[in-house]
Amino acid sequence: MARRFDHRMTRVALAMAAVLGAVPAAAATPADPGQARFRALYQELIETDTSLSNGSCTLAAERMRARLVAAGYAPDAFRVVIPDAFPKQGNLVGRIIGTDAKAPAILLVAHIDVVEAKRSDWQRDPFKLVEENGYFYARGAIDDKAMAASFVDALIRYRDENFRPRRTIKLALTCGEETDSHFDGVEYLLRTDPDALKAGFALNEGGKGLLDETGKPMSFGVQTGEKVYQDFTLTAVAPGGHSARPTDDNAIVRLAAALVRIGAYKFPVHVVDGSKGFFARSAPSYQGQVRTDMAAVGVGTADAATYARIAAGSPYWNAFLRTTCISTLIQGGHAENAQPQHAQANVNCRIMPGEDIAAIERQLVEQVADPKVALKPTAAPGPQSPAPPLTRALMGPIEKIAAEIWPGVPVIPTLSTGATDGRFLNASGIPTYGVSGVFVDPDGNGVHGLNERVRVKSLYDAREFLYRLVKAYGSAR
Repeated sequence: MARRFDHRMTRVALAMAAVLGAVPAAAATPADPGQARFRALYQELIETDTSLSNGSCTLAAERMRARLVAAGYAPDAFRVVIPDAFPKQGNLVGRIIGTDAKAPAILLVAHIDVVEAKRSDWQRDPFKLVEENGYFYARGAIDDKAMAASFVDALIRYRDENFRPRRTIKLALTCGEETDSHFDGVEYLLRTDPDALKAGFALNEGGKGLLDETGKPMSFGVQTGEKVYQDFTLTAVAPGGHSARPTDDNAIVRLAAALVRIGAYKFPVHVVDGSKGFFARSAPSYQGQVRTDMAAVGVGTADAATYARIAAGSPYWNAFLRTTCISTLIQGGHAENAQPQHAQANVNCRIMPGEDIAAIERQLVEQVADPKVALKPTAAPGPQSPAPPLTRALMGPIEKIAAEIWPGVPVIPTLSTGATDGRFLNASGIPTYGVSGVFVDPDGNGVHGLNERVRVKSLYDAREFLYRLVKAYGSAR
């Protein structure tokens, strides 16, 4: 790819580097001044602690806004929205106005808050960007500051080029995705400032590429939809008594029996479009019966035996086929020498998009099959929505640009078995797709864990991919 050298941007990059501090000696200096600027932006975002305990999303949002204004955007084009009750949970929102007022906007959403990271547990300071052995190490190196930095960088590049999109491009860097029980920026903005997020569709975290053990790209994921998270509390009570005189009414035994029945139960197969796409496009990577079975699931001709083989082949594949519920916590009893009077457990369900949570609850009650074991939702159900459709207008640019950057790597739809802010956006009527462009190692790169990292090449490739993709969507008719 030809690169445009801009001496004015070189001076800006050097000025930013001086403010941020010298790059460690081990770091390679990018040859492209635009890439150097991106690295400085990424470093500033990484080194702004945005954990709930000690950090400030507001400061991070203000710093990203300052970069956009410094690039030439009007001061009122982007603003930091700070909830009165949560002064450190600020969110950056703004837009580039498109030339066609009737064309639906594109929303670029990324969360800037991060999971907690304890310095004594990490090999390096989690809130300092360290480049070492071809990796960037830091909390948020992937989740989700890689995408947030790439979006800001793309908007700066568009300003440099005087690019005028046909569609309005909206940006939302939000806070609270990792701690949504405390505060969630997307949920807050949908409730208090919905126009900031209103769009024809949104690009979000969730989709990622997969590398093999040697670092070779294997597949490029596009997340379409995600399962609904729901906990249920099971409670058993009994009269209790002395352990030397046991009775048949034992709260722990009743609860344990109910949990065994739930554990043995498999919910019916429910294959959504994202799952079909995953199996159809994954099939060519396998041989024999697995390849045949995946292809059958992908085209909708699989029978019960096919689904059983796929489910047995991988817990990951099984999760693409159905709702799953498992026991995750248990407590009970009050003394070593007494019959238990109380026992309680948590059952965590990941429910397929579009399924009725009340129906899942009824099915669990049926499996419990004991009137003395009560079951109820631990909390009110979260937002629910069907998985968004995979259209050619969405997939075409992804496939074209991915083929340019990663030739021969298949683009594979996926269904998230976890949870992102896409659940709020989809439920509000904004189709939301996970397309990060970041490729990860087989071990997951320490996301949510210790020593989070991203390959330097993977980060720079993702930056370029998102720049091209958003520009393509913004120009599309």
